[in-house]
Amino acid sequence: MTVILSFIIVLVLGMFFIPFLSCKKKAVVVFLVVLINALLTGYFAIQTFFGKTFQILLPGSSVTGPVNLQMDALSGWFILIINLVFLTGCAYGIFYMKAYQQKRNEISLHWISFLLTYASIISLCIIQNSFAFLLAWEIMAISAFLIVIFEHEKITTLKAGMNYLIQSHVSIVILMFGFIWIAQKTGSYDFSAISLYTSENHGFAGLFLFFCFFIGFAIKAGFVPFHTWLPYAHPAAPAHVSGIMSGVIIKIGIFGILRMISLIKTDYTTIGYFILIFSAISGIYGVMLAIVQHNLKKLLAYHSIENIGIIGMGIGLGCLGLGNHNPLLASLGFAGALLHTLNHALFKSLLFYTSGSVYQAAHTLNIEHLGGVIKKMPRTAFLFLIASIAICGLPPLNGFVSEFLIYNGLYQFLQQADLVSLMVIIFVLLALVMIGGLALLCFTKAFGLVFLGTERKKLPETMKEVSVMHLTPLYLIGFFIVLIGLFPQWAMEILKYPVSCLDGNASFSSDFFRGLSKTFLQPIGIMACGFILLAGLLFFTRNKLFMHRKTETGPTWGCGYVASGPKIQYTASSFVRTYSKLFAAILLFFRKEKKVKGIFPGEACYESQAYDKIENALIDIPVRAFKTFMGKFTFLQNGKLQFYILYGILFIFSVICIPLMYDKIVAFIEFLKQV
Repeated sequence: MTVILSFIIVLVLGMFFIPFLSCKKKAVVVFLVVLINALLTGYFAIQTFFGKTFQILLPGSSVTGPVNLQMDALSGWFILIINLVFLTGCAYGIFYMKAYQQKRNEISLHWISFLLTYASIISLCIIQNSFAFLLAWEIMAISAFLIVIFEHEKITTLKAGMNYLIQSHVSIVILMFGFIWIAQKTGSYDFSAISLYTSENHGFAGLFLFFCFFIGFAIKAGFVPFHTWLPYAHPAAPAHVSGIMSGVIIKIGIFGILRMISLIKTDYTTIGYFILIFSAISGIYGVMLAIVQHNLKKLLAYHSIENIGIIGMGIGLGCLGLGNHNPLLASLGFAGALLHTLNHALFKSLLFYTSGSVYQAAHTLNIEHLGGVIKKMPRTAFLFLIASIAICGLPPLNGFVSEFLIYNGLYQFLQQADLVSLMVIIFVLLALVMIGGLALLCFTKAFGLVFLGTERKKLPETMKEVSVMHLTPLYLIGFFIVLIGLFPQWAMEILKYPVSCLDGNASFSSDFFRGLSKTFLQPIGIMACGFILLAGLLFFTRNKLFMHRKTETGPTWGCGYVASGPKIQYTASSFVRTYSKLFAAILLFFRKEKKVKGIFPGEACYESQAYDKIENALIDIPVRAFKTFMGKFTFLQNGKLQFYILYGILFIFSVICIPLMYDKIVAFIEFLKQV
């Protein structure tokens, strides 16, 4: 109880002082509040990895009943991820927000909302009462909306924020339906009632309840086809918020799914196949859309959908392990999912932070307008490259380790699969391979076009590398990316505890992870260290050999073009033209062109923009149909005063008459029932 009070007091004091401070001090105070609360919650989160579980029962109210707060190893794992991402994001935000010092009031609201978002997400990890959980979920939705629309003067930002807010509330409605159903059946809002109810109803009721919760949490996580808010909210938000949204906020949807798996007793085999196929489609679709994007942050947003798909594959494998009473498969699947949750939080937040630095220096995120940025921002380019290698799942970085676990789980299940299972596993394996290959294509394009070559449009003369202090939180993230890649066995030592919360077999998880670390992960780490040492040795030898040679610089070979220029470089579209033609049936493009005409043609142009077919089918077409339908009633708003007076009279008449005729209406309904 003392810890909770300390957390709240520090939070409230920070929020109270923010409006009275200068812009720089606001950010520093927010960082200190997050740091203190991260130390408080992090201490207990680490304790859960030694087998401890912390539980507090708050009195609640007559509506909610007692509110149970519980921190187990699963909560502890996510709390540590949340603390790490918020700390680095807040440290980066101190420098990023300097460009907006003139917006004093907006900055105050932004940082207060930032703290509310942090507090609500931490609360969601420990609340075990559905009423309180929904309240914290609502606070998270509204506060996240406020930090997304910081630049609300831009109409695109405001639209993106409203899109996010509406879909967040669709998620809340679906979750509310599931929780109300449980409360109506059991008379309790406590999460333990979910286990009690589903253990007595293994059949359709348990499955339906799980799918209800899964859809609610999948909207927040960004699974296809519930992803349409994500590619707009991420680019619209400030860079530190984009990193936190991708690193943490969408992961709370993953946490919700995992928590429901640990609570709901149902047919795990069925939901395992469902999640596996669902996630494979999400992963493929996300990376396919990412490749054709021209906006750097939108490209990264679609990669969040792809990586959520990879995490979902691990969850699906874990559920299949539970359903088939295969603890090895369950441990591999859940371990891969949990580790990739951490890995994605690291490399994706780093990608968003580096892209934010590029945006503030170049004043654009349009890949078609960038180029040669590495010459002016070499350290930022290096960090972006590290994160790009990690997100592609290449050794010796962390993305390879988590994907290796999921691959291992797929091959493990392949050995005992029947015909139907075999078809599913082969499909998922091919999907994972395809995701890796397409991710490599996408980030080759992103890094090559943004940082290499020459500038396609004139970049600002003032463009330069950001300060060392600005880069410090980014270096910290890069350090963890490399650390997990070189010493994956350390991550496994921690993972065995949250995995045991899901597979219910702590002794097996402990023995399994010990064996996995010695057999596979430790050799991977040794080879990764050897690779880096060899590369360093070759680089050192090369520098020594050529140290005294004269170095000459000149233009690169122009492939026969004597008048080289930025226009002969690849564009974002031409780089992936073959890919776009190959998958033209799946992708949707809008083209704007002015063709060359006449003997002496004037100015000509060609521009293409990719669009989401699922968004067009599920959002745009229904919205246009609704607008058309409602447009038929515009005659009611005709601007004539006498009609509005008539509407008022009819309303008053209805209010008076309906209560008087209530008994007759009830009798008529009863008569209809008898008939």
